[in-house]
Amino acid sequence: MELTGRIIAVLPAQSGVSARTGNNWMSQDYVIEVPGQYPRKCLFRIFGEDRIKQFNIQQGEDLTVQFDIDAHEFNGRWFNDIRAYNVIRGQQPVAGAPMAAAPGAPQAAPFPPAGGATSPFPPAQEPAEGSADDLPF
Repeated sequence: MELTGRIIAVLPAQSGVSARTGNNWMSQDYVIEVPGQYPRKCLFRIFGEDRIKQFNIQQGEDLTVQFDIDAHEFNGRWFNDIRAYNVIRGQQPVAGAPMAAAPGAPQAAPFPPAGGATSPFPPAQEPAEGSADDLPF
């Protein structure tokens, strides 16, 4: 899946040592805001020091984030994990644009466009001269 928007928060990086493997790890969380009539915010995580440095995400940047969503259980509660695997710069957020799914992912129904900017339906056609029918089809 992917979201296009503006980074509104860059949270401090977290790091540690894996209890299972003994390897060092690092992750950093970011908040992206998707524009529209009702702006939406999403927290996502980048895992791995090399990717954090490679993407070098800064607050205020407009970009597209490609990510995977997974859920895990901890002590009887479930939590979502949104992990970014790619960042595309140079994408301008489009007001009211729906989220796009990654290639091969199941397609979800899109959100209606904000403010009626575009419509999935063609414009109504004018009835023919002399037609008593007032229906547009």
